[in-house]
Amino acid sequence: MAYCEVFHPDFKGYILAGTRLHRLAGGFRFLEGPVWDTANQRLIFSDIPGNALYVHSREHRALLFRANSYMANGNCFDLAGNLLTCEHATSRVSRTAVDGTYSVLADNFQGRQLNSPNDIVVKRDGMIYFTDPASGRGPVFGVPRTQDLGFQGVYRLDPATGHLDLLLDDCILPNGLCFSRDEEYLYINDTARQHIRRFRVTDEGLLADGVLFAELLQDHPVGKADGMKIDSSGLLYCTGPGGIQVFNEDGVLVGRIPVPEQAANFTWGGA
Repeated sequence: MAYCEVFHPDFKGYILAGTRLHRLAGGFRFLEGPVWDTANQRLIFSDIPGNALYVHSREHRALLFRANSYMANGNCFDLAGNLLTCEHATSRVSRTAVDGTYSVLADNFQGRQLNSPNDIVVKRDGMIYFTDPASGRGPVFGVPRTQDLGFQGVYRLDPATGHLDLLLDDCILPNGLCFSRDEEYLYINDTARQHIRRFRVTDEGLLADGVLFAELLQDHPVGKADGMKIDSSGLLYCTGPGGIQVFNEDGVLVGRIPVPEQAANFTWGGA
């Protein structure tokens, strides 16, 4: 399998000769939520149907980090180094403090239970943004149960007060999200529609002026719009059919990193 596919000259400079994919571990059921723990130089990730969190480092390969993760999906760190986790089985966003203390940050919106929080990011002001599709209310990736809310939304959470702002309610299956480097924009993808939208972040931290940023190339039977990140030069990477698809700041597909298994998520790590 080719290391990279180049669709636009902008991507040629990103290809390093001799670089290839390395399989670090295997034998899991469906992995998600990889997050790099800079303080401890390790990778934390979720096995959703395996109902566990794992940690991988140079010294230890895929050790159990937490059994009964409540079918955790997305993870990220807040400004204080606490681990934030989206839980499918409980419909919660939780926080595991540096000292190991566990607490629930959000589990309902206006008295109705959240669907199944999926992906999560933290803005530089400490505010938490997450997607809430209903994919964790079915078999395999969650606990089958009736949806309490009548929509699948995107939220902003104030960790100090627990207040939730509903930012978006017109998605079919909201999934990955990430900020632009200057946090002027928030990108949100929709697994059902296989597209990425871009929203301006207002001074109040809400969303405005949504536009269709990109539609994923759908030339491969394996892969969906899911995990998403921005790199240091502003290129946007999104898992999708065939691996990880890469878009420039104009939403043009410039390249793809083929992955031999379904690429559900990814993160930057190490140096």
